[in-house]
Amino acid sequence: MTAGRPPRVLIDATSVPADRGGVGRYVDGLLGALGKVCGSGVELAVVSLRTDLERYTRMLPGAEIIPAPAAVAHRPARLAWEQTGLPLLAQQVGAHVLHSPFYTCPLRAGCPVTVTVHDATFFTEPEHYDKSRRTFFRSAIKTSLRRANRVIVPSKATRDELIRLLDADPTRIDVAYHGVDHSAFHAPSDEEKARVRARLGLGNSSYVAFLGAKEPRKNVPNLIRGWARAVADREDPPALVIAGGQGHDDDIDRAVAEVPSHLRLLRPGYLRYADLPGFLGGALIAAYPSYGEGFGLPILEAMACAAPVLTTPRLSLPEVGGDAVAYTSEDPEQIGTDLAALLDDEQRRLSLAKAGFDRAKEFTWESSAEVHIAAWSRARS
Repeated sequence: MTAGRPPRVLIDATSVPADRGGVGRYVDGLLGALGKVCGSGVELAVVSLRTDLERYTRMLPGAEIIPAPAAVAHRPARLAWEQTGLPLLAQQVGAHVLHSPFYTCPLRAGCPVTVTVHDATFFTEPEHYDKSRRTFFRSAIKTSLRRANRVIVPSKATRDELIRLLDADPTRIDVAYHGVDHSAFHAPSDEEKARVRARLGLGNSSYVAFLGAKEPRKNVPNLIRGWARAVADREDPPALVIAGGQGHDDDIDRAVAEVPSHLRLLRPGYLRYADLPGFLGGALIAAYPSYGEGFGLPILEAMACAAPVLTTPRLSLPEVGGDAVAYTSEDPEQIGTDLAALLDDEQRRLSLAKAGFDRAKEFTWESSAEVHIAAWSRARS
């Protein structure tokens, strides 16, 4: 390598879904921060889906933004292209390092590779995934741990689980906490809250909020059952609003069928990005009783919106929430007990909202970007 020259890094952003879920938030946040902190630290090239070209060109005016073949919008084609077309592209752009941000990487990249492994729950919580998905991601994680020059993870808990379960080499793992976009996720104004209430048809009704994919690991059915226990006998019971992607948890419909008819449960699906601060910050409580996360971006985003958060002390969640959130267990009885206690304690909710808002300021995408740049430099050397 040329002494003193910044590493040229090709980032493969083709795995970012259109719905901008967790991986989309990660890649967008990272690239936005790299545009601000790079300077002489790294030269960037980004390959993306054609639908994201304008977004990343605007975000990274100094980077080379490359459109991927149209076919890679479909997952099987993308995985095949990753093994063949991506290494060729890395060679064409003169990449010193290739960064793959979502578990998988080329087996023969022709240059050093770094991979982000977002969590180890395919091993720690296997019952919450269907067999094909579990098998695929377990294999991908094992391959990346073996083949990548460096592995980037979003929490110490994920690092420790990879070491414990898969005997990963700790000297090749870098912990880069996710950040939060504090302009997008902020304490909302009364007008923002009112707009979301009107959009959801809530009127002046109070509500408990959940935002995330409706996958078994997120524990939405037990949240529904716990909420029903907590509010069923109240004179003016708060609604429960389950927002986010559709997911694949069949137990949600069964839990919904058990809800007493006088309670109100809304499932609006995806909300507009601009509505998220009003939705989260306007809730009595943002509840996220997950069985485990690699990081826990939804609770950080809720904290940044000044929402009091109720979550579980599983895996990485205490690293994010610290003592600025309330904790419960995964079973519906305890969720109901702890949710009711928070609903009855306005002072504690206000205290948690402030503590969470202040703690969220410690998590920035700029800090995450600096760890990524350091990892790429190590991979190149």
